Amino acid sequence: MSRYAVAIQRQDRPAYPERPPYHPPVAYPEFPGTTELDPTNTAYTAVRDALALLGLDRERFGTPAWNPFKELVRPGDTVFLKPNMIAHRHVLRDEWDSLITHGSVIRAVVDYVHLALEGRGRIWLGDAPQTDSHWDGLMDRMGLDALRAWYAARHGFAIEVIDLRDEHYVEKDGIYVETVPLPGDPRGGVAIDLANDSMFRELDAQGKRYYGAYYDWKETNAHQRSGRHEYAISKSPLSADVFISLPKLKTHKKCGITVNLKGLVGINANKNWLPHYAFGGPEDGGDQFERSSMKTRFENWIVVPAKQMLLSNMPLVKSIARRTKKVGYDVFGSNEHVVRSGNWHGNDTVWRMCLDLNRILAYGGEDGSMRPAGGAKRCFSLVDGIVAMDGDGPQAGNRRAEGLVIAGDNPVAVDAVCARLMGFDPAKIALVRAAFEPHRWPLIDGNEADISPFSNVPAWSRPLAAWSPEDSLRFAPHFGWTGTLEWTYPAVATPTA
Repeated sequence: MSRYAVAIQRQDRPAYPERPPYHPPVAYPEFPGTTELDPTNTAYTAVRDALALLGLDRERFGTPAWNPFKELVRPGDTVFLKPNMIAHRHVLRDEWDSLITHGSVIRAVVDYVHLALEGRGRIWLGDAPQTDSHWDGLMDRMGLDALRAWYAARHGFAIEVIDLRDEHYVEKDGIYVETVPLPGDPRGGVAIDLANDSMFRELDAQGKRYYGAYYDWKETNAHQRSGRHEYAISKSPLSADVFISLPKLKTHKKCGITVNLKGLVGINANKNWLPHYAFGGPEDGGDQFERSSMKTRFENWIVVPAKQMLLSNMPLVKSIARRTKKVGYDVFGSNEHVVRSGNWHGNDTVWRMCLDLNRILAYGGEDGSMRPAGGAKRCFSLVDGIVAMDGDGPQAGNRRAEGLVIAGDNPVAVDAVCARLMGFDPAKIALVRAAFEPHRWPLIDGNEADISPFSNVPAWSRPLAAWSPEDSLRFAPHFGWTGTLEWTYPAVATPTA
């Protein structure tokens, strides 16, 4: 591949097959003896074509010897596949194919990884879904049980599927009413402290109070404070030889877009160590609200103590909270119409957390150490944009059938291309912009000029710098980001008389 090559394959008629384990549509020469076929599985073809666009094992493409991952995956390796498994359903309706990575995309990648392993090695597949999501629903909708069973029967090969969460929160009426312990990563977790190499270092002297994933923000701030920026990471993705990201193409309310860089929230062993926003508005040194006002301060005066009381696990408190939460939305406004919880372009927290996680995955070891620059883990990215999401992402947005598969060996380069495809400017998205910046543990060596897209769409098969906004798909951002990240032409000065 050329330096930071990114493939963009687009289908004419975006569709997913319905029958797991999602067999290929035809008998491709690299899989001799294939008899189980699904002619409706055009997603498989899109993945295969994307790998070919990258020029992987170019000389042998179309022959029985083609092995696109031969440079990435070695026989005997352990390969961790990380799809997007945020939730088993859309927030507003029983829809799911715009939320999570489809099983047909996963199946195609598994087949090519297994081919490269030559039957020797391990495939682990896992994520840490949203804490109130139903694992059984995800397994069923993604067809992962069927995929695992077919591989065991056909190849005698075990695919390990892992729910990395250690807790499941039972939610009723918008309130967490019960915490159910889960086994978590069978290999455990490890704490890794980036300390002064964290992206939060420049904020350390500002006395911010962070909110994490749950009501106990004291736990969050015990691990995210001046000089200490500690993350609980599942050991399986850290110990794997190869990490393959299989994200969904979506907008995101807290960081603009979610593809590879944001997706690493799913490798955590404890999501409450992750800061999601700082309390207050900009006038208070926070990014919870777009601006501070008497109303937002009154909201926190009511809500913050109420959340603290919910930690008591008293049934009466939870019952009252369930009955009064709707009243709170009536008074203060719903999340679909009001900026709160850091759901806006001024969120200065989440992008820092995400880049910290990306450095830990690339350079961290299961013993909690960090390798020097130059010792990054072997990684690859393949994005499922066959059905994507815009608007109120990542879980309540609009379904976009775009027919896209985007692939490359650098997650920053792939995310930059995805932003342009969506009609957004990477320079206006802190998560992507800052990923290009120099660091002790770099995520990419170069800039957008070093990214070479290859596509079956001529407008996209040229240097990224030659693209124009007209080439994009014009995704709608989350309303808290409208007018701030869109890709526009530079202003032209008006001649003076």
